[in-house]
Amino acid sequence: MNSFPHKRIAVIGTTGAGKSTLAKILSKRFNIPYIELDALYWEPGWQEADPSVFWKRVENAIDGEAWVTAGNYRAVQHLIWDKAEAVIWLDFPLYILFWRLLTRTVRRGWTQEELWNGNRETFWWHLKLWSQDSLFHWLFKTYWRRKREFPVLLSLPGYEHLTVYRFMHPSELETWLQSVG
Repeated sequence: MNSFPHKRIAVIGTTGAGKSTLAKILSKRFNIPYIELDALYWEPGWQEADPSVFWKRVENAIDGEAWVTAGNYRAVQHLIWDKAEAVIWLDFPLYILFWRLLTRTVRRGWTQEELWNGNRETFWWHLKLWSQDSLFHWLFKTYWRRKREFPVLLSLPGYEHLTVYRFMHPSELETWLQSVG
């Protein structure tokens, strides 16, 4: 895998950080399967998968020797981190995440890009900042919590085997990406 020694990689971060984009890049660069946790979680019509179904889908997806996941689902985090060799944490400033989320949401709303299982985002959902359906609501709800929780979770007994790459700005990530092939 070029100069990057890990074959099982979990990409984590707050909404809008670019988890899926990075995971796809790593998947192509290192020729390993890409696992989009949202695709395993969301059923048609934006219905949540039954927890046991989601769990089984993730177990099956990470059964291989090599993979890269994108997502932060607590229900399956331990399954992934137990098997992962590396965690890449995209810990970017809020203003960058907000801008990325805004441009992505506008693009997806305009193009009606299909995401998972026929689901598409509606721009107007996200303007309702008080609504649980709004990704902007989710960003503000989880941003500071993830900054507090991820260091604690990553230091728990049982995760000593993980190599953690924490990027505080997209420029750091770009420099690192250039160094790994």
